[in-house]
Amino acid sequence: MICIQHATVYTPDEVIEDGMVLLADGRIQAIAPSHQIELPERVNCIDATGLHLVPGFIDLQLNGAIGLDFTSDPGSIWAVADYLPQTGVTSFLPTIITSPLTAVAAAQKVITNGPPKGFQGATPLGLHIEGPFLHPDKKGAHNPAHLQLPTAEKVADWTPENGVRLVTLAPELDGALAVAKLLAERGVVVSAGHSTANFAQATAGFDAGIRYGTHLFNAMSPLHHREPGLAGALLADERATIGLIVDGEHVHPELVKLVWQMVGNGRLTLVTDAMAALGMPPGRYALGDYEVIVDETTARLPSGTLAGSLLRMDTAVRNLITFTGCTLAEALPTVTRTPADLLGLPHKGRLAPTCDADLLLLTPDLEVHTTIIAGKILFQK
Repeated sequence: MICIQHATVYTPDEVIEDGMVLLADGRIQAIAPSHQIELPERVNCIDATGLHLVPGFIDLQLNGAIGLDFTSDPGSIWAVADYLPQTGVTSFLPTIITSPLTAVAAAQKVITNGPPKGFQGATPLGLHIEGPFLHPDKKGAHNPAHLQLPTAEKVADWTPENGVRLVTLAPELDGALAVAKLLAERGVVVSAGHSTANFAQATAGFDAGIRYGTHLFNAMSPLHHREPGLAGALLADERATIGLIVDGEHVHPELVKLVWQMVGNGRLTLVTDAMAALGMPPGRYALGDYEVIVDETTARLPSGTLAGSLLRMDTAVRNLITFTGCTLAEALPTVTRTPADLLGLPHKGRLAPTCDADLLLLTPDLEVHTTIIAGKILFQK
């Protein structure tokens, strides 16, 4: 059993100053002010005076890290998962971008086969399949040679049980609405993205079961005052949860603030969309079929197109607070409870009894101090 005491504890309902949390068997056992819990014998106590105790972060869109790319090498998922705790991520969706469907099948096999013996790291919750059902005019850094129209046959085994948790598609494509409905009925979260959809087409997508928007504003028609498009539909429709890359490069900080004012933390999820260069020095790195040029702040194709990000999730949280003026308590649901709820995982993303013991201790500057996954300490600064 682990006891974390004297922390500022962020539960779904309150912030407990000088709080204590007991962990056992990979779950949260109890939460209360430190003086209200009588400690059992043989407990490992962590003095967290001056630290924030928060749920572990969930990233719904991650392409790779530490020089490794999931699309070209899905077996690298476990090595990246081993790295992620130092960024505050305790669970994530490895993202496979547009590629032959055989690459998706290979990644499904990696997920369903499970981790190697002795693995300890962030938990892959299933794959995010971003493509190949995207509009060629909004391909971004996806290879147009692999783009194709969606059909039921192509997604025949795309289910959570077979490793697929979230699928991004363009709702205006022929066959997209039928496929979206099919996937949603199986429990797959369907997202609209890389799309030229107008407002009506986007709304038809929500009617068909689409419930998410992949990196708002990026790779979609711009918001226009007479045609709100997909971006406007995502902001306006209460059924939709939104993904946003808050690195200050993909979306202007003032626009991040406007989105926050419109939708708050109940419909907003921060994503990194980080690629192989995360945690690496500037250079050239893979993203699917492409070589990406990476400097100190961005990852771009030779054409200048943004190709994923270099964003850490703990940095994204700090950026959101800086850009919007919100508090840590207000920011936390965007990387914890809201993504967990989108995926239908009530045991993730919250500090509450019986929930998974995936926790972070953050310093007063909101740097990652300690990461605990399934009740085990996997990173300490």
